[in-house]
Amino acid sequence: MSDSPPPRASSSPLSSPESPVPAAPPPEAPADVREAARLAPDHWLGMVDPAWRGEGPPPAWALAGEWRSGTSGEIEEWRANEEYRPSPAALGWPEPTDEVDEAVQRASTGYGPVKDVARLLASAEVAVLLGPNGEPLAARTPDGHPVIPVFTSPDHLRSAGLLASETVPVADLVGRLPKGHRLYVNPTGAVTMLIETDALLDALAVTAPERNSETVAP
Repeated sequence: MSDSPPPRASSSPLSSPESPVPAAPPPEAPADVREAARLAPDHWLGMVDPAWRGEGPPPAWALAGEWRSGTSGEIEEWRANEEYRPSPAALGWPEPTDEVDEAVQRASTGYGPVKDVARLLASAEVAVLLGPNGEPLAARTPDGHPVIPVFTSPDHLRSAGLLASETVPVADLVGRLPKGHRLYVNPTGAVTMLIETDALLDALAVTAPERNSETVAP
């Protein structure tokens, strides 16, 4: 039995014959799907991406596709889902190095809210590259946006090369951001994200009582 969510049986396919998904090599049906096919012959069995964590029936975009069980209870056909959004694991991205990295991956693929990234950053420490005078090193994205690159783990920082850096709480770094610059999270990772300063300030305001309580001496 695999660790993926149980297959979902239905009497009709996800997509209609009028708009077929281009043919692709079918994935191998896991043991739980083969067992479900045996118990539910002549059905379509939906395969849910394991990254989906919601409650109730999964949305169409979380279904990788469907297998059809024949009248004998054997798997006979695979139909890919054109609405499917592959999760980070399905895309082959590396395992996230930390909570912020995981939130960035999930938000970038639609499996998590963007606000989680700002919320987790607000209480995190990050490595920031340094300019000649010790200031946070500014850069530009490929689209030309002015940014301050930050790295949420040593692995991401090492990928940036042998550059001067320091590790600081994001709560301290935000006050050192040059005007018009945003944080550029893990630019060396599988996926990166620009964080709006206003969103970060809002998250910092929410977490301020918690941070203050941690600094009070017993």
